[in-house]
Amino acid sequence: MRCEASRRLLLVETPTLDELVQFALDAAWRAGRVTLGYFQTGVTVERKADSTPLTIADREAELTLRDLVARYWPDHGVVGEEFGRTAGSSRYTWVFDPIDGTKSFVAGVPLYANLIALLDGDRALLGVLHFPAIGETVWAARGRGCYWNGRRAEVSGVNRLENAVVLASGLDHFGAKQKAWDRLVGSSYIQRTWGDAYGYALVATGRAEVMVDPVVELWDVAPLQVVMEEAGGHLTDWRGEATIHNRETIATNAALHDAVMRTVRDDSGV
Repeated sequence: MRCEASRRLLLVETPTLDELVQFALDAAWRAGRVTLGYFQTGVTVERKADSTPLTIADREAELTLRDLVARYWPDHGVVGEEFGRTAGSSRYTWVFDPIDGTKSFVAGVPLYANLIALLDGDRALLGVLHFPAIGETVWAARGRGCYWNGRRAEVSGVNRLENAVVLASGLDHFGAKQKAWDRLVGSSYIQRTWGDAYGYALVATGRAEVMVDPVVELWDVAPLQVVMEEAGGHLTDWRGEATIHNRETIATNAALHDAVMRTVRDDSGV
């Protein structure tokens, strides 16, 4: 069925947003199947120049995604974590993180994701967060809403920071933002490191209220703004600008955005 849906797209000269969403969901599922073939198998782990891990699963999943775009949308550009940028002739660019949370992946923790976004210029039209090892998918498209495993997803209504669940990808990389993070920890109810894309999925589906990352790349966050906004929340940098193009992010539900921004700011800025 998935293959038939993708084949039908070949017949569409000007695809609709719904057809692009179907392609993205299908592509994420295919990438997920690739990664599951290596998950918890003792796969060889390399280290990049920045000491982050890399496996054959990362490479093969991204190549799968690139091959799909080249087949169905040859005029679209591609940006991927492992193989960089391929220019296209249209205004559309697909952004891939073949395994978001490779540290979790190599440790056998099932909270890693396959991330896909489609940008129209600088703005994401759609985003997919697929978690193959736990069978969860969160996706959104502009004007279509946010969905979690087929049902509508919304952020929580928690409106007091002292009742909020606050998430981060790790505790050792806040650097100059350490004091801001400490203030957020001191002001909130529960803090956990259910991080990487899964933290954002938890906020978008109302299971947590705040997710923060002090250092990110485009492929880490490209799907997140449309997902958060269509779920009724916010995705901004640490100064409150709604963007995926700064190397930092904060996701919140609607009720707590202003309180979180006040908490992380200090007299000299964040």
